[in-house]
Amino acid sequence: MLAATLELHPEALEDAIAGYTWYLERSPVTADRFFQQVERTLELVLEGPSRWPPYLHGTRRILLKRFPYSVVYGVLDDRVMVYAFAHARRRPGYWKRRLDGDRPPIM
Repeated sequence: MLAATLELHPEALEDAIAGYTWYLERSPVTADRFFQQVERTLELVLEGPSRWPPYLHGTRRILLKRFPYSVVYGVLDDRVMVYAFAHARRRPGYWKRRLDGDRPPIM
């Protein structure tokens, strides 16, 4: 299934920006690599959103390569909604409230 659109929850975008900013303060090269990995991971999700395993609260998750982040998303009709770019050290499911009103079907 190729999803027609990709949407980012506003707080998911904040997650990604915070990660990028953290890496940028330490190394512009690493920040660029992080950004490229986020882009590539989103491309993979759009190529096959059901390929990645079910996760918490009816979502799915894909891990970023070389970075301690995962992309948490749901498939909603003809779109993929990204709920979080979750750092591995954060409490699992901290993003659950972002699902309100936009809950993916149970997979």
